[in-house]
Amino acid sequence: MSFKLPKYKKPNFEQEFLKNAPNVTTVEVVKEGVAPDNYHGTTIYPEYLRVDGKWVLAKESRMDCVMTVTEDNDVAVKEFRNLHVGDKVIVGRTEDASEGIYVYTEGFNSDEEEEEETFAFRAGRSRETAYSKDYDDLYDALRYEKENGYIVWVLGPAAVFDKDSREAMQVLIENGYAHAFLGGNAVATHDLEAATIGTALGQDIYTQKSMKDGHYNHLDLLNKARRAGSIEKLIEEENIDNGLIYSCVKNDVPIVLGGSIRDDGPLPIVIGDVYQAQNEMRKHTRKATTVICLATQLHSIATGNMTPSYTVVNGEVRPVYIYSVDVSEFAVNKLRDRGTLEVSTIVTNVQDFLVNLKNNLTK
Repeated sequence: MSFKLPKYKKPNFEQEFLKNAPNVTTVEVVKEGVAPDNYHGTTIYPEYLRVDGKWVLAKESRMDCVMTVTEDNDVAVKEFRNLHVGDKVIVGRTEDASEGIYVYTEGFNSDEEEEEETFAFRAGRSRETAYSKDYDDLYDALRYEKENGYIVWVLGPAAVFDKDSREAMQVLIENGYAHAFLGGNAVATHDLEAATIGTALGQDIYTQKSMKDGHYNHLDLLNKARRAGSIEKLIEEENIDNGLIYSCVKNDVPIVLGGSIRDDGPLPIVIGDVYQAQNEMRKHTRKATTVICLATQLHSIATGNMTPSYTVVNGEVRPVYIYSVDVSEFAVNKLRDRGTLEVSTIVTNVQDFLVNLKNNLTK
């Protein structure tokens, strides 16, 4: 395996502008869920805050939140809705240490990085891009992450519409390449529909032939699941022994399904309160070291916005790898447009993507 985790280079705090920087200024919250004026909004990058004469790294960060100074002079990153009266919110809109706030973007830059050509063809990422190197890098990264990281999958229903890709995802889970699964009602519903009936949205998952009255199939599955009361009970009652959801349950891989206003059913496991769903997703994005988003624009953007470019593992700062994979160029680039700059995009059929991963990681 050629993968090597890049070494994080901390800022040189002996530099004059950092050494002589002031402490951060804080203002207490006076109304639940409301930040004071001039609050500092977080980015995706490592941020250091000068607290009581020391530079403190904001751990478990996420974009578009605020930071508070805790009683033990540490820094906590909080969503606005989670602010409480008395919380000491860091204020200031500069990022250059002049207000005790330093946004550091150079931590993973290599001294050996090549200078890019000013003018070059095919510099963007599109359906014409060659992705062989991306695949090889991803294989190496996932082999490392399996034992040393926390791999979070974000999947749309297209991942289970095909027999081969559905089986590939099951094999990846069973071989330890998934530590959490995030998605919505549809991907789980159609996976379980395939497990019990052999169709997804009424189409045979191998031949893609539409079955007679097939439009009832996912509704029948939802009804059975709601009657059973839980996914685990449904698996037991229907003798389910295959698929994404079955494999997650069997291998104790956490599942977080966020509800949508357009959901049928939904499944008993789906979280209807969007903020509760966000909280549950956040538990996994806090720990994530690699995030792979497949064919689900809304869940990909949601997860990407919760995931910073770095995380802290055993006291060491390391990068978080984010992949956005879709057959649509618009879909993969949307995540970058919404602020998740540290993302690798692959424009391809997600069924082919999953089969490639299975064939190369489990052979």
